[in-house]
Amino acid sequence: MTHVDTPTTTPKDWASDQEVRWCPGCGDYSILKAVQMLMPTLGGQPENTVFVSGIGCAARFPYYMNTYGMHSIHGRAPAIATGLAMARDDLDVWVVGGDGDMLSIGGNHLIHALRRNVNLTILMFNNQIYGLTKGQYSPTSEVGKVTKSTPFGSLDHPFNPMSVALGAEASFAARTHDLDRKHMMEMFRRAREHRGAAFVEVFQNCNVFNDGAFGAITAKGVRDDMLIPLEHGQPIRFGADGDKGVVLDDHGALRVVAVSDVGEEALLVHDEARENPGLAFMLSRLAAGPYEPTPIGVLRAIERPDFGGETNRQLAAAQAKSGVGELTALLRSRPTWDVA
Repeated sequence: MTHVDTPTTTPKDWASDQEVRWCPGCGDYSILKAVQMLMPTLGGQPENTVFVSGIGCAARFPYYMNTYGMHSIHGRAPAIATGLAMARDDLDVWVVGGDGDMLSIGGNHLIHALRRNVNLTILMFNNQIYGLTKGQYSPTSEVGKVTKSTPFGSLDHPFNPMSVALGAEASFAARTHDLDRKHMMEMFRRAREHRGAAFVEVFQNCNVFNDGAFGAITAKGVRDDMLIPLEHGQPIRFGADGDKGVVLDDHGALRVVAVSDVGEEALLVHDEARENPGLAFMLSRLAAGPYEPTPIGVLRAIERPDFGGETNRQLAAAQAKSGVGELTALLRSRPTWDVA
């Protein structure tokens, strides 16, 4: 067999010739740049890569990637991407959408893609608002949110996207934010290298309709004390001097403590490979909102058979057992049946 070297690419090879059209200062720019810079390091090729999106500001993403792509319909990107991933296992399939697109009309499609463990890399940009349609509250907006659609304040209890993903037993779940390119690239890398459904929530600023939604935890001056970095196999601690940590208390609840009060040996050691998602779910609920210390990084990464691989295995077994010919030949055969 002749060995063919994979051509080396650069970030420019992954950027399309389309003018990027988001509001000046939008966090989507930094996410796009992180993806374009990451792609050459993954060893893939643009012609073997697909980005599928729904509707919303984030859903413009496929236009700006020099790959195959589809700007689909509202909320249905995970479903459309599922069909593609099932039919073309050789492709690198990404799903991009916002919190409104994926958790409102698209919530059903998202949770089933996750529970089935379809081989997809799913990036959800969470800005806690509907940006494209000019500032209505979204499924992640806080209670009391005043918008054009809730002038007296929203009464809806919001989703926690990470809790939703873990509740659906996503085999990979991570969180990052748009002000840290290095961290984004590492989370996206980990997600893409995962076999199965990989979900990444990205805290993303909408400077026009919800400016500063995550500023209380992601601003440079507060980041050390408000973001809790998760590292597999390491005690969970944070703060500029590592003086704060997380413990599992006697009541079975996670709690932020001062390390000097409990000692490092009392800190919870992060285990992203833990089969039961319960502890990861508790980490996703540690902060009541983006104004309290919040875990970021990989919350869960386990190995589980992916839906496409299991489906192909089942088809092969059925064909071998029944002696039926190739599925492709069957689908292209004449529409006639013998009825006994």
